Parts: sequence; C-alpha cells; structure tokens
Amino acid sequence: MKYIEKLRNSGLRPTKQRLQICEVLFNSEKTFHFTINDLDQKIKKQISDKISLATIYNTVHAFEKKGYLKQIPINSNQIYFDTNISDHHHFYDLKEEKLIDLENADVGPINILKKINGKKIKSVEVLVKLED
Repeated sequence: MKYIEKLRNSGLRPTKQRLQICEVLFNSEKTFHFTINDLDQKIKKQISDKISLATIYNTVHAFEKKGYLKQIPINSNQIYFDTNISDHHHFYDLKEEKLIDLENADVGPINILKKINGKKIKSVEVLVKLED
C-alpha cells in the first residue's frame, strides 16, 4: 500500500487502523485543516472499523514530527493540523472555530526588525483572527 513507507518513516508500524488514518488524511485532492476531534469524527463517517482516539492522536503527532502535517496552535488549548505543509497564512474565524487558508499573495511584505542571537528566521506565517 502507498502509505506503508510514510508510516515506517514516522516510526509507526503500518497497522490496518493507521493505514485507514492515512487514507483519510492524504487521499484527498484538497488539503484541509482539522483538530484531533475533527479527524476522529471524519474517520467515524468514512471508516466502519473502530479506531481509538489514542491511535489517531499518536499517528497525527508522529506525522507532524516527520513533517507530513503542519501544527497550527490557535491558543494554549486549541491546536489545528494542516495537510498543506507549505509556508502559508491563515484566517481563523473565532465564532465558527474554522481555519481558512490565506494566500501569500494576499499579505503584503512583512518586515521583522528584531533579531535573536544565534537564530535565523525559518518562516513567517500570519494568523488573522476574525470576529463578527
């Protein structure tokens, strides 16, 4: 199967449940944003087998560590993941609790003036919070 290598590279055995998680995450033309609970609900709709929340959590975090998913912290207790791992910006709708891609072309130049000794900027990603 096409996801076995991705699982092994993430340090995970390619079990049936993990392969099913891969299908939901990566077998889509469009990238998407999700929380662990969102993904759990999506899996329940698409897959008849029961997959524990712990398996979903561990798989998602292993994929994020390997760079297959991007983590987007909204606040101290709300974390989204993105299947689009490129550097890009986001809107976050506070009422709908929804993350929306914001194209790089839709954001003007960003000039970071502060420097941190011994560190270089890897990327700059803007999170714009929206309210009604």
